[in-house]
Amino acid sequence: MKSILTIGLLILSNTFMTLAWYGHLKFVEWKWFSKLGLLAIIFISWGIALFEYFFQVPANRIGFKANGGPYSLVQLKVIQEVITLVVFVAFTLIAFKTETFRMNHIIGFIFLILAVYFMFKK
Repeated sequence: MKSILTIGLLILSNTFMTLAWYGHLKFVEWKWFSKLGLLAIIFISWGIALFEYFFQVPANRIGFKANGGPYSLVQLKVIQEVITLVVFVAFTLIAFKTETFRMNHIIGFIFLILAVYFMFKK
């Protein structure tokens, strides 16, 4: 159960992180948003990123072996990175229809998934 909760929290965390880091690139299409200066956009992104930490910190505390969780620190990091890429790809395909993924991107993602496999191999 802790493994599922950890992964679920990491997905939520990475969703907010992706919105904070890349959402403003899409939000510029809104009239009121396009008039904002860089400092305002930074503060809006920080506000969104705050929610990332509401999920990331508990995910790491619940998932970490030293706290009774199922994952080592290295395993947590690799899981988080793969989730980041999956959320980013989904966000890109939904929000930025002009972006394309090529075979080299897919191969790179496969290698990252293989990294997760090898991290968990005993």
